[in-house]
Amino acid sequence: MSDQSFKIIPEELSHAKVVEDLLDIAFGPGRFAKTAYRLREGADALPELSFAGFLGDELVATIRFWPVKIGVATPALMLGPLAVDPARRGKGWGLDMIATGLARAETLGHQLVVLVGDETYYARQGFQKVPPGQIIMPGPCDPQRLLYCELVDGVFADVQGVVSPGRSIRKKEVL
Repeated sequence: MSDQSFKIIPEELSHAKVVEDLLDIAFGPGRFAKTAYRLREGADALPELSFAGFLGDELVATIRFWPVKIGVATPALMLGPLAVDPARRGKGWGLDMIATGLARAETLGHQLVVLVGDETYYARQGFQKVPPGQIIMPGPCDPQRLLYCELVDGVFADVQGVVSPGRSIRKKEVL
């Protein structure tokens, strides 16, 4: 009999396929057209901020963070995607995944996290709506869903500009 308690571990390369399968189930193929996904093209999630949630031996949740830049030089993280198996939602696992990621990001010295999502859900982990026009996504995005979380008090006050990819751009493989 396997342990059926929910546990969060760092995502490993061996999880790649099951993570993608979970994201397909949770969001469908239309996810690739969203602005947040477009920002991630050609970049890698930060491995130290990518987590997998397991129930026994089954992957049931995933979260990743990506480096972005706001305006000319403000470094930040973009949270997403966060996914929980639709058949297993409502148990608080998504919030546990967010808490784990934010705590690790803070420990690593990151100061600011942004995302596109439901304010009611993410507010439970300290996210707030971005004031109109303060930061802008580089494509279609409902500004009511653009959220931020300060990991250092007051760091968001003077931030403004367009969100763009951060530093982890993938290098082309040499054949």
